[in-house]
Amino acid sequence: MPAIRNAPQLITYPDSMGGDIAKIGELLDGPLKGCFGGIHVLPPFPSSGDRGFAPIDYRVIDPRFGSWDDLERIGASLDLGLDLIVNHVSRRSAEFRDFERRGRASPFADMFLTLDKVWPGGEPDPVELALVFRRRERPYSEFRIGETGDVERVWTTFGADDPSEQVDIDVRSPIARQLVADQLALFAQHGVKLVRLDAVGYVVKRRGTSCFMVEPEIHRFLDWLTSTAEPLGLELLTEVHGDVAMQRRLARAGHWSYDFALPALVLHALLAGTADRLLPHLRSAPAKVITNLDSHDGIPIQPDLEGALTLEEARVVVDATVAAGGNLSRVFARDALPDPGFDAHQANCTYYAALGRDDDAYVLARAIQLFAPGIPQVYYVGLLAGDNDRAAVEATGEGRAVNRHDYSDAEIAAALERPVVKRLLEVLSLRASHPAFDGEPTVEGGGSQLRLAWTGGSARCELRADLASRRWDIAVS
Repeated sequence: MPAIRNAPQLITYPDSMGGDIAKIGELLDGPLKGCFGGIHVLPPFPSSGDRGFAPIDYRVIDPRFGSWDDLERIGASLDLGLDLIVNHVSRRSAEFRDFERRGRASPFADMFLTLDKVWPGGEPDPVELALVFRRRERPYSEFRIGETGDVERVWTTFGADDPSEQVDIDVRSPIARQLVADQLALFAQHGVKLVRLDAVGYVVKRRGTSCFMVEPEIHRFLDWLTSTAEPLGLELLTEVHGDVAMQRRLARAGHWSYDFALPALVLHALLAGTADRLLPHLRSAPAKVITNLDSHDGIPIQPDLEGALTLEEARVVVDATVAAGGNLSRVFARDALPDPGFDAHQANCTYYAALGRDDDAYVLARAIQLFAPGIPQVYYVGLLAGDNDRAAVEATGEGRAVNRHDYSDAEIAAALERPVVKRLLEVLSLRASHPAFDGEPTVEGGGSQLRLAWTGGSARCELRADLASRRWDIAVS
């Protein structure tokens, strides 16, 4: 049996719902009580960038957010989830600071992926470099070693700066594997149940490949992670932005994966008034899948929708988010796209805004997610039916900030009084408590009609929706 229950999970930054983890706990014990079976807290550790995703030290919680005790109190009644960023650590971590000071004489030198581990001599082959699925113009940074003055080139998949704050580790090295194993053991010690493997698709770099989801090495690494986590009672969730076929391969290998195509598919279904694309996708859903409609990284577009929507259908979704005041994250390496003229990677827009701020359409979208096969994660901005935070984009220069609003106590109290949020909480409470969801899902419908049901023993819950009229109801028995 999985270590996590089949009930909705809240996903939030540690400081976005009232300012710290303790405030989140108060909400879960108060107005949100009974709505969730789990919570995923985005990285609460000391970090040097990317709002937590450049972790300095997993052993401590950033005191601005609280403490391990605060997380353990929440984890005593709900399944607690945290991120393990297996691809990289912070440039400010003790291990890399030592390497940056001492270079190859550092005991941590082998932990990091210097370019000579990929290209002998450390000089990238231009043809092979062009094949790399890049998240920045150059997938490595140069660091000057303090004691010698030498320049070391180290792989840095992510980061806006050069040198990057996010330094890739070499997951083949014993010291890196020991670090990861120790972090998993630490999580288990503090009552964590679900560990999301952030950026795991980028951990294998092999010359002559895209350096993304490189097979078979990635599967061997995931098998090692699983064998390390299972004795600790941990479930692992792969965070991979790839096409539907790639997600299905992860599922066939027995891994928990995200349904990153679902957000755009639900938007398309409601915008077009038809379930023709959504139905076959839901019917083929694997048993171990986590669903979402929104996240801190926006609504996935490419490559996540390959195999789910045509390019023209994806454009309809993207156009709706832009018209609603959102913005786009772009694919860097456009030459690898089916149509280089359509380079949308993620649509940065709240889901409520993308649906025209229509309360009925929004609650229906959430009901579809909650009744779809899989365990639903609900992002905190989506929970509160939040609108686009354009001021945050202007203040930070970060397009994704449009869907990363930090709510004050007063804003949360006001949001919880809105009818759209009250309706959503009712459906969440049903999803979290009804025994039918201990059973199996079924997917039926055609045209504008959609019927999603869960049956467990004599208990049954069914969502019946007409996507064209956006009318729906729930039958409970």
